[in-house]
Amino acid sequence: MKELGVRELSRTVRRHRGLLSAGLVAAAVAVALPTLAPTPAPTVQLIAATHDLVPGSPLTAGDLALAVWPRALAPSGALTSMDAVVGRVLAGPVRAGEAITDLRLVGSGLLVRGRGLVAAPVRLADPATAGLLHSGDRVDVLAVRTDQPGAEAVTVASGLEVLAVPAAGESDPDGALVVLAATPATAARLAAAAVGSRLSVTVLAP
Repeated sequence: MKELGVRELSRTVRRHRGLLSAGLVAAAVAVALPTLAPTPAPTVQLIAATHDLVPGSPLTAGDLALAVWPRALAPSGALTSMDAVVGRVLAGPVRAGEAITDLRLVGSGLLVRGRGLVAAPVRLADPATAGLLHSGDRVDVLAVRTDQPGAEAVTVASGLEVLAVPAAGESDPDGALVVLAATPATAARLAAAAVGSRLSVTVLAP
């Protein structure tokens, strides 16, 4: 009886040898896959723009979202906290999906490259001139006295870097605002020149 059972088992194994082999191969592959699969690259969560953004307006939560980036591709200075971005003002335009970095925002981060500098807001008499400026441009600031007919333009400051060009309103009687990097002494001269003078800029060659 026992011998008959062994013969029957042997015949069954021979009949289903193909299925058993396939099953063993599948099991081996399933065991090997976790070993062969590459280790996922480390990632980090960054703050990114949800749509194209223009400079000048405070950022809202709807403008931003958390995005997962490969750590090796994360830009230097990328911000990771919504609280550090919401309410801040952009220094320049940002494309949808672009990570927000410290240098993209108006504030102390823009002045890291120039120690001892301050951000000096300047109103330009001609809004169209401000529309030609971009963050990173270098300009000379000129002033013309409004109480002296025929007065010539004088240079108030030279070689200042444009930090930001906030979006102008539809009609701003005070002129278009630009933010320049300046020493405290130069910022004081700019503020004094703004009293009783029309300010303009000339853009310097790179």
